[in-house]
Amino acid sequence: MAVRLIRADEALPPPDEADSSGLVAVGGDLSTARLLDGYQRGIFPWYEEGLPILWHSPDPRYVLRPSKLHVNRSLRKALRRGTYQIRLDGAFREVISACAQSPRPGQDGTWITGEMVDAYCQLFEQGHAHCVEARHEGELVGGLYGVQVGAVFCGESMFSCRPDASKIAFVHMVRQLERWGVQLIDCQVHTEHLERFGAENWTRKIFLERIKIWTQSSLPALVPGRWNFDPDFDPVDGDDGSKH
Repeated sequence: MAVRLIRADEALPPPDEADSSGLVAVGGDLSTARLLDGYQRGIFPWYEEGLPILWHSPDPRYVLRPSKLHVNRSLRKALRRGTYQIRLDGAFREVISACAQSPRPGQDGTWITGEMVDAYCQLFEQGHAHCVEARHEGELVGGLYGVQVGAVFCGESMFSCRPDASKIAFVHMVRQLERWGVQLIDCQVHTEHLERFGAENWTRKIFLERIKIWTQSSLPALVPGRWNFDPDFDPVDGDDGSKH
C-alpha cells in the first residue's frame, strides 16, 4: 500500500492504511488540531530533523494497562525512600527539552525536533499535553511527557540522569492516572524498560477498537488543564507487590 503524501490542510488517512513498517502518511503540519486528531485515531508523528513529518501507527502496538503496572522489589524500596521530589506539569518545556537532549542507545541524534518541542508546548498550554518530573535538591534529574485524549495517555518520551529517576516518575504518573480512570498508557513501541513494567503488545486492530471507545471517554478529573497529584495520593500506599 502506497504511503500518502498530505498537504497542510489535508486530514490524516485512516491508521489501518499504514504500510508494513507502520508508516501512515508523510507531510502535513504539527498543529494542535492535527496532533489531537492523530492521537485520537492511534497515529503519532515520529521523524528526524531535516525530514518531512512522518506519521505512524505500528502493528503491533505496545501498551500498558495501569491496573497491570508491575513494580519490582528494588523499585518499591526506592519509592519508599523518597529520594526524589515528584511533580506534575511543573516544567513541561524543561522536561521535553531534556528528553530531546538525552542520548539514546543506537541513535546518533534525536527525533524530538525543535518544531516538535514548540508544538507539544502549545499542546501543554492548551491543557492536552502533560509531564511528570523528578527533582533532586532542586535539579531536574528525570521525567517524561505525553498527550492525554479521553481515558488514554499517550506516552512520548522519558529521560533520566540519576538512578531510577524516570522509573519513579513513571510509577507516580501511572498510579495517579489509574485513580483518575485512565484505561490505557500507549507506549507506542516495545522497549525492555517498559516490558519490565508490564507493558504488552496488542495488534493494531485491537488497539484501534479500544481507543475508539476510550479516547471519547469523559473523565471529570481529566478536563484539559494543568495536573496535580490528588491531596491523598501515595504511590506506595497499599503496594504489597501483588501487581506482578
